[in-house]
Amino acid sequence: MLAPSFVVDFNYPEVISQLRELGFDKVVELTFGAKMVNRCYHEKLKNSKELVIASVCPGIVESVRERFPEYVRNLIKVDSPMIAMAKICRKTYPNHKIVFISPCNFKKTEARKSKYIDFVIDYKELAVLLQVHKVRGKKKDCFDKFYNEYTRIYPIAGGLSKTAHLLGVLNKKEARVIDGILDVEKFLKKPNKKIRFLDATFCKGGCIGGQCVSSKLSLAGRKKKVLDYLKLALNEEIPRGKRGKINRAKGICFEIKTRASKTSIFDSHQKPKVSEIFDPIK
Repeated sequence: MLAPSFVVDFNYPEVISQLRELGFDKVVELTFGAKMVNRCYHEKLKNSKELVIASVCPGIVESVRERFPEYVRNLIKVDSPMIAMAKICRKTYPNHKIVFISPCNFKKTEARKSKYIDFVIDYKELAVLLQVHKVRGKKKDCFDKFYNEYTRIYPIAGGLSKTAHLLGVLNKKEARVIDGILDVEKFLKKPNKKIRFLDATFCKGGCIGGQCVSSKLSLAGRKKKVLDYLKLALNEEIPRGKRGKINRAKGICFEIKTRASKTSIFDSHQKPKVSEIFDPIK
């Protein structure tokens, strides 16, 4: 499972064939999982009167639980796109092991905690694997099913808000996009009472600013890569049967209904401080 931020570090579509050459049987993108998450957000925000904090970023989830426990109840109880896509893959490919290709350590830890994901490889580790095994990849290849174009901007700060079809659910003054944990903390310490939805990411720029991203490009340059990827997708001819149809997720629940909603995403014996995982000053 590839997060759509992969285009910042790897070439599309070569990376798909590179993964196949490494030994992966199926390669899918997280965009369809993001689409399912968006549908849940749309419904929940439609019926919410108080502040709702997006929970797609595990760095934000853990920061709230560690530093602002009074806001835990405001975290939306919906799976992240990674977990949502893993559930879909479990249903579609029940005999396969599931590996997530991660842009950050928070995602690695969230995946490790989940029963739906077997292994995690971050972008830096994948780059080493491709280099060691001298994998080149082909110019033509495509993902296995689940294509969804518009959520390819999810890794950019505000990508969730832009793709969740919130027009008519919220007005512009009721939603706030904040990227970077220091700015998120400032908001939570002194919140604007008019804000009903906080679309927050731990890293500046969103997932394109993740700690495991190797790109030397500026955040603006990385954002352009994602937007170019979206433009390509809009003009791409998707093979029959590859598109992400809603019925492929039929019967799967993406809402978090466990009693352990206050439990950390980290295992109790592994739980590090947020600062140990990522120094926001850097």
